[in-house]
Amino acid sequence: VQVVESGGGLVEPASSLRLSCAASGFTLDVFAIGWFRQAPGKEREGIGCINTTGATLYPDSVKGRFTNSKDYAKNAVVLKMKNLKPEDTAFYYCETDASDYESCTGNDNDYWGQGTQVPASW
Repeated sequence: VQVVESGGGLVEPASSLRLSCAASGFTLDVFAIGWFRQAPGKEREGIGCINTTGATLYPDSVKGRFTNSKDYAKNAVVLKMKNLKPEDTAFYYCETDASDYESCTGNDNDYWGQGTQVPASW
């Protein structure tokens, strides 16, 4: 089981960015995939979860701005972010616990990607 993030990059106020989480060793209809982020000096924050049925969950901090979807052709989850703010600056990670089809646990012993940086230009 492996997940690999891509798509990070420098952002400007109110801009948009798309991150991808490519899964290998399993298909998207088997396990839920979660997105987390961590800014320097801050706790890791869950920012989205998409389960095997495609149902999504977001915290208030990103609701209405971030959207999770599945690209079955690439076996990847896509996180679309819009109206980016300074507080969105962080390292972004995707993960799966490779056992739960419905929820995203974010435990340290889950399968995590290496992360992709979303730095701010302001």
